[in-house]
Amino acid sequence: MPLDLAQLRADTPGCEHVLHFNNAGAGLMPQPVLDTLHGHLVRESLMGGYEAHHAADADYKDTYQAIADLIGARPEEIALEENATRAWDQVFYGMSFQPGDRVITANSVYASDYLAMLQQQQRLGIEIDVIGNDEHGQVDVDALEAAISSRTRLVCLTHVPTNGGLINPAEEVGLIAKRHNVPYLLDACQSVGQVEVNVDRIGCDFLSATGRKYLRGPRGTGFLYVRTAALDLIEPPFLDLHAAQIPGRNPYRLADGAARFENWEGYVAGKLALGSAIRYLQELGPDLVFERPQCGKSP
Repeated sequence: MPLDLAQLRADTPGCEHVLHFNNAGAGLMPQPVLDTLHGHLVRESLMGGYEAHHAADADYKDTYQAIADLIGARPEEIALEENATRAWDQVFYGMSFQPGDRVITANSVYASDYLAMLQQQQRLGIEIDVIGNDEHGQVDVDALEAAISSRTRLVCLTHVPTNGGLINPAEEVGLIAKRHNVPYLLDACQSVGQVEVNVDRIGCDFLSATGRKYLRGPRGTGFLYVRTAALDLIEPPFLDLHAAQIPGRNPYRLADGAARFENWEGYVAGKLALGSAIRYLQELGPDLVFERPQCGKSP
C-alpha cells in the first residue's frame, strides 16, 4: 500500500500550524513520539528519574534493537548519544593518532567533523587529505583510493552533506577502505531516516547519526554504531562508571560492546522517544519512506 499522506499529516500536530521545509535541521515529531516523550517525563515527575528509567527498561532496551534493525546491526553495536557530532567525536578522538598519520576526507565533509580534524592536526600533527569531487559532484573514489598510503589511519566520509541533494558513494568507499584495511567512519547524520542505510552493505566500521532529523525523534538524541570487529581500534575518549568497571585498584575494564562509548546520565525520555520514532518509521515501511524524497513527487 502507498503511504497514506492524510494519515501522516494527521499524525503530525505541527502540520496544522506550519509548512515545514527544514527536516534537514529537525523534523516534526509525530504524535506517537510526542506521547512517548511526554509519558516518560510524567513518569519521572511521579516516581523520580532513576525509578522511571527502571520502569521503562524494556522499552529503553528496545531503542537499541530498533536502531539495529534499521541499519542492519546488532544491539550491542549501538551506543546512544546526545547527537551525531558527539557520536562521531567518540570515534575520532578515540583514535590513537601519531604525528604524520593521515586522515582522508572529502570536500563535502561536515564542518564540525573538519574542525575536529584541524584540532587534532594542531594538537598531534596529523595530516588531512581532502579529496576532490568527480564530474557528478560526488567524492572522486579513484582519487580517494590513490591517496591511501601506509600512513593513512582513517577514512571519514559524510554520506549526505548538510546542503544540497548529494549522496556520496558510501558503498564504493567501503570497498576501498576494506581493500586497504583502513578503518572507515561514516557521518550519516543526514542520511539515516531519509535513505536506506545498511552498515554491512556500506562496509563502514563506525557510523554516527542523529534522531532529530529524518527519523523525526526529539532533539538531544543520536547514536553511534561500532562494528564488533572494530571495537578495539579506538579507546573511548572519556569513561564513567557506565562505560567501565574497576575490579580492583588497577586496571579498569571497559564495558562490553558499544556501551563503552556511552555515559550513565542522559536524556532517557528522548532515548525512549527515539525508539518510538524508529518503530513508527518501520511500521510505515522504510522502503516507501525512502523512495518518496527521491522520486520527485510533490508533498
